[in-house]
Amino acid sequence: MTLATARHILVKTEVQCTELKTEIANGADFADVAKAHSSCPSGNDGGHLGEFGPGMMVPEFDKVVFSAEVGTVQGPVKTQFGYHLLEVISRS
Repeated sequence: MTLATARHILVKTEVQCTELKTEIANGADFADVAKAHSSCPSGNDGGHLGEFGPGMMVPEFDKVVFSAEVGTVQGPVKTQFGYHLLEVISRS
């Protein structure tokens, strides 16, 4: 089974998500942005979600995590929880 390690930032609006993605693209540290803005408890740990397999997250999340290039910031990804920026740290 494929496993991935990822981190994310969860916010309420697509606009905020896009603004944060721009900040990261311009050099802001993903973990620092997660700590400052993410509404998910994982934000306290820089957005780290640990290792997980397909089906352990919502389908929209899985689709990106198991197809995106490792090390790139993806999003906004809309789920029932809000808008996410996702970064796949590793996949095996």
